[in-house]
Amino acid sequence: MNTLLDEYYRYDLHNSGFIERKHSIGEESTLIYGIAQSGKTSLIKSYLLTHKKSTYLYFDCRDSRLDINELNSSLKTFCRDNKISILALDNYVESIELFEIDQVILSSEETLELPFHTIHLELLDYEEFLAFESKFDSTALNHFFQLGGFPAMHKIASEDRVLYLQSILNRALEPIEFSILSQASKMVTQKVSAFNLYERLKGERKISKDKLYLHLQSLFDRGYLKSLGKFNHPSAVKKLYLCDIAIKHALVLQKHFGRIFENLVFSELDKRHVECYYDEGIDFYLPQRAQIIIASPFANEHALFKKVEALEGFIVSNRVREVIVVTMNLESTLSHPISRIEMIPFERWALGDDS
Repeated sequence: MNTLLDEYYRYDLHNSGFIERKHSIGEESTLIYGIAQSGKTSLIKSYLLTHKKSTYLYFDCRDSRLDINELNSSLKTFCRDNKISILALDNYVESIELFEIDQVILSSEETLELPFHTIHLELLDYEEFLAFESKFDSTALNHFFQLGGFPAMHKIASEDRVLYLQSILNRALEPIEFSILSQASKMVTQKVSAFNLYERLKGERKISKDKLYLHLQSLFDRGYLKSLGKFNHPSAVKKLYLCDIAIKHALVLQKHFGRIFENLVFSELDKRHVECYYDEGIDFYLPQRAQIIIASPFANEHALFKKVEALEGFIVSNRVREVIVVTMNLESTLSHPISRIEMIPFERWALGDDS
């Protein structure tokens, strides 16, 4: 095992084209968690490359040459003998024993019970995405719809992106999880229960309810799937969303722009950890801001007024101050006796302080 560790120690790390994210690693021991290809490895390497090569040891725990028992018996001694102060274990597995050292950096798809500083590294939001664009112009939003928030997609040729993302998901997920995610991709923004998914999938493959529920929960826990509860109805069926619209592009042929757009708006809210719910006729209700958000890419004022009229009871009883309609490019402020109504293009809304 020392031979393999020595090989890791001699590696020259490469992190070409790294672009700063909203998160960064400090000097304390840190766990970075997030779904596959969220940028965890690049974040680790960017930090290590600011230190002398002799002070750190980095390796990916997925290396099939690793024998965990041998590693556990030799890693501590190897670090001590080489005066290594930073140990970075990418794709960490919990059977690898940790020990006292100046700094440990781990990456994982799931959060772990460790006394470390924790970074939840999500996929790119729109503001971060713009930093990956070669130029900021009117095409940026269209690129965001095509590429989604996976950082590596900028480096993949357009004709290879679907197969690239499929291969990433196939490697990260178990076959049943891949099937669940594919089915969920057909049902985004709809009210979907675990039983609904079971009913859809049992016709395609042999699966028990218990097994489906277990793997479905794992997809939620790791962040591949997201859900949105109904306001003041915690037991009501939740609405289903994907962590990124690129997954829908990669797994299903059907395209429903309205649903993709709503998922995009949800993702921006979710990445900002904004408390929100749905209600009948309401895409997102933000109680702390007394605000309703409606995702309507091609809204028109007449249809919008009719929609708001149907929501007047909710607006009055919950003292909603404003209704924000997120559109593709329409912008307007409408006069309404009950609540302020503003149509805002996605680009301006996503980059605004209140998004």
